[in-house]
Amino acid sequence: MEDKKQESFVSTSKIDEHEVVVLEGEQLSGLPTTRAKCPECGNMTAHWWLRQLRSADESETRFFKCTKCGFTWREYD
Repeated sequence: MEDKKQESFVSTSKIDEHEVVVLEGEQLSGLPTTRAKCPECGNMTAHWWLRQLRSADESETRFFKCTKCGFTWREYD
């Protein structure tokens, strides 16, 4: 009589935590806008979006893109 052993293994993979998404062209048309002052041109309207760039227990990073000159900046909480 043969003994059948169940084998188990653990598989891991590396996840890159520093992904930065660049939005250009038509993709911006679906983003919400807010009242925020552009540090480059002084325009008071910008598109905004959130990204989780740091560890999950830290707050998200807020990105803005000026509707006039296209300058992109970020805010941290």
